[in-house]
Amino acid sequence: MPTGTDLSSALSEHPCFCEDAHRRFARMHIPVAPACNIQCNYCNRKYDCSNESRPGVTSEVLTPEEAVAKIRAVKEKIPELRVIGIAGPGDPLANENTFRALELVKKEFPELTLCVSTNGLSLPDCAERLFDSGVRFVTVTMNALDPSVGSKIYKFVRFEGKTLTGEEAAGILIERQLEGIRKCAELGMIVKINIVMIPGINDSHIPELVKRVKSLGAYIVNILPLIPVKDTAFESLRAPTPLERKKLMDECSLDARMMRHCRQCRADAIGLLGEDRSGEFVRFGGCSGGCGPEKPVTIGEKGCNIAAASSDGINIDSGFGNAERFIIFDSEGVRIGEKKVNLTSEVSGESHRKHIESIVSSLSGCGTVIVKEIGPLPLKVLKNVGIETVIDSGNAEECVKKIVSRD
Repeated sequence: MPTGTDLSSALSEHPCFCEDAHRRFARMHIPVAPACNIQCNYCNRKYDCSNESRPGVTSEVLTPEEAVAKIRAVKEKIPELRVIGIAGPGDPLANENTFRALELVKKEFPELTLCVSTNGLSLPDCAERLFDSGVRFVTVTMNALDPSVGSKIYKFVRFEGKTLTGEEAAGILIERQLEGIRKCAELGMIVKINIVMIPGINDSHIPELVKRVKSLGAYIVNILPLIPVKDTAFESLRAPTPLERKKLMDECSLDARMMRHCRQCRADAIGLLGEDRSGEFVRFGGCSGGCGPEKPVTIGEKGCNIAAASSDGINIDSGFGNAERFIIFDSEGVRIGEKKVNLTSEVSGESHRKHIESIVSSLSGCGTVIVKEIGPLPLKVLKNVGIETVIDSGNAEECVKKIVSRD
């Protein structure tokens, strides 16, 4: 992991933190983090479109092991690769696979710089863990300092098992973002702040925000133009003009270093900034026939599937670790399939942990799991990847109806 002089060298080769580097050195985003713990009014992560270059878009979601295999292939064709970033398609810190991927990449490619982009909600809890994983570059997307402004930007925030909205949600998110930025800077990580400029919503508020994050130790600020995206609350808003954005950046440059070469990259971007080569390296996720990713998980979102632990395919009558199958329901409570589980006799130790993690991985696309009982290990693993746990028993359809009506 880079320290001291090594960190200065890594900074000089990081295309997103150093303008001189972006024409010479490549970065690669590994899309291992589908779950998200907030919903921004400008974000839609449902679609795979090779013609779109914006955060939240990816052609496939990879396991950590698949991501490492993909890095090997990319390194052979792009020797100027210097940075491995995790930027979604959800929030990296809402996904335990982020830390597994960091562990594997650090072990096999110690020469590559590790970088993570986050909304900051979980950053205070994860800053030291990121540092210990070898991460020295962190980007935090922060769009407001005042909860009344933030309440217009965020639909909801999922925090400590509760779905919060309005100024309460924005206030908690902002408080956590500020604390996370401070912690990362104090640990010695280089922090970049992304701010989405939304005309009429937060544009006049941004200079104050820039001053605050700079005071907490942010190294550089990136003011991004809003991209009005179909099927979002902000789809009818206009993007700022280049002149409006430049004027704001010029004003803010009096208080902080500005990034002016950003390309608003995909979650699976590969290559030099502005020369994305991700299309050359698809299908490392084991799919074929032109399939895109499963619908990304938004924690607490009604659109998530629901999994029910069952032995007979009818009733919720099993604990998480000893369920023979999980009945899968969509967000409306309609049964859409099953996932069978290979049972194991192990109840503790490394084998048990791997068994639990494999079950959790198989439930990708589910935002809620209903079980009769659950132990502390699976409860922790589910929480780490942003899946809500509900304790209930009886007819699965009736239990799911209670979840759906609750939302």
